[in-house]
Amino acid sequence: MGEEIKATGFSDADKARFAARLAEETDIARALFAADKFSRAGHMIGFEIETWIVDHNYFPASINQHLLEALGNPLVVPELSRFNLELNCDPLPLEGDALGRAYDALTELWAACNETAHRLDANLVLIGTLPTIRDEDLTLANMSPLNRYYALNSEVLRMRGGRPLRVDILGREHLVSEHRDVMLEAATTSFQVHLKSPADLAHLYYNASIAASGPIIAACGNAPFLFGKALWEETRIPLFEQAVDVPGPRRVCMGSGYATRSLLEIFQENARNYDALLPIAFEDRAEAMRHLRLHNGVIWRWNRPLIGFDEDGAPHLRVEHRILPAGPSFVDMMANAALYLGLTRMLALAGDNGTAGLSFEDALRNFYDAARLGLDAVLIWPGLGEIGADRLLIEYLLPAARAGLADFGVTDSRGFLDVIEARLRTRQTGAVWQRKALEACDGDLYAMMAAYCEGQRSGAPVHEWEI
Repeated sequence: MGEEIKATGFSDADKARFAARLAEETDIARALFAADKFSRAGHMIGFEIETWIVDHNYFPASINQHLLEALGNPLVVPELSRFNLELNCDPLPLEGDALGRAYDALTELWAACNETAHRLDANLVLIGTLPTIRDEDLTLANMSPLNRYYALNSEVLRMRGGRPLRVDILGREHLVSEHRDVMLEAATTSFQVHLKSPADLAHLYYNASIAASGPIIAACGNAPFLFGKALWEETRIPLFEQAVDVPGPRRVCMGSGYATRSLLEIFQENARNYDALLPIAFEDRAEAMRHLRLHNGVIWRWNRPLIGFDEDGAPHLRVEHRILPAGPSFVDMMANAALYLGLTRMLALAGDNGTAGLSFEDALRNFYDAARLGLDAVLIWPGLGEIGADRLLIEYLLPAARAGLADFGVTDSRGFLDVIEARLRTRQTGAVWQRKALEACDGDLYAMMAAYCEGQRSGAPVHEWEI
C-alpha cells in the first residue's frame, strides 16, 4: 500500500487480469519456497512509526504535503490523512546493540521532522488515537492527495454497496459513528515492528507473534479516547477493524488460524478467500510478485506476513507486528519492541509450532480482552490457566523476553526491558496515564494533551510521568 498507483477505478477486465496474475505469483511463491529459494540469511529488524501533526490547540494540522516537501527525506512518507506522517528506519541486523542503534536513528529523524514542523507552526505527537480529534476532521478533504487512497476509498464503498462505514465501540463509554468514507482509519496511529527471519523459521515467528499479542498489548496500551469518549485501553484495535469493514473475510483481523508448515499458507489463503481491493495490473515479471504483495498489503492482519527481497535479489519472509500504538515516548516504543522480539523468539523456538501450546481461539480472546482492559485483563496461558495480565508478564513472560533477546545475541544495554518491568510494577501504561491525567485536569482534553506532549518531549518513559 506504500506504492503510488495511476488508477482510481477498475473495470471487470482489470479484476480478471489481476486475479490471473495473483494466481500465477502465488504459485511462483509456493514453488520458490519448496525449492528452498527464499532467503535463509540472518534476522533483521525494521520499524515504522505513524505520527500526528497538530496545531497549537492540539487539533489535527493538515499539512503533511508541506512537511514532506520541506523535509525531502525518503524515510518520511505520507499516510492516509493530511495530518499524519510515517517515519521509517533502515533495516538492521538483529544483533548486539540493534535496539539502541534503531532508537538513535529514529530519534534523530524525529528531531529533524519536529524542527521542520515547528517552522510550519505545528508540532508532531506520538499517540495511538488523538483525544482532541473531532468527527468532522475525518473527511475526504483531509485525505492525502494520492491515487492509492482515493482508489481504496472508492473500492471499499463499492464493495459495501454504498452503505456508510459504522463504528460501534462499547468500552467505559459507548461510541457510535458513521462515515461515508474510510477516513476513520486515519484516527489510528501505530508503531510497527518488522522481523525478518530465515524462511524456514518464519511461520514459527508468525505463530509466536499471534500467541504473544494478548499479553503484549496489555502492557502497551496508549489509545483510551476517541471523540471525547473513554473506550478501550487500545481503542485502535476495534476502530481499525471496523473502519474498513467490507463483505467477506475481515480485512483487519488476526487471521483464521496459525500457520502449520510455512508462511506461504497465508498468501495462498489471501488468493483463495479475499477479493482484490486494488486490482492494478503491473508489467513487471511475475517473479517480482507485485500483485501478490499489493493484495497482501490491503489485508491488514495484526501480525502480517510479508515478502520482500534481499540486496542480492533473493526473496525473503518477514512478520510485521502491527498491534503496538505510537508513543508515549521513544523509550517506551523501543521497550515495547524489545518485549515483542524477545518473547517471540522464546515462543518460536520452544516447540508447539511456536504457539506456546495456546489455542488460536484463546489467543484471540487474550488479544481482545487485553486491548479492552489492559493490565486489568485476565488472560489464559498454557500450564497456568486464567491469570492476571500483569502477573503473567512480570513472573513468566518478561523473564522469557530477556532470555529471548540474549538468544538473538542482542544486548539490552539501555535497559529497555527494565522499562517494561517498571511500567508493569507501577501499572502506568500510556492509556492509564491519559485517563488519570484527564481526571486531574477536570476533563479538559486540551490540558491533558498539553501535559502529554510535555511528557513526550521530556523523553522519559511514561511510568515516570507525573499526573
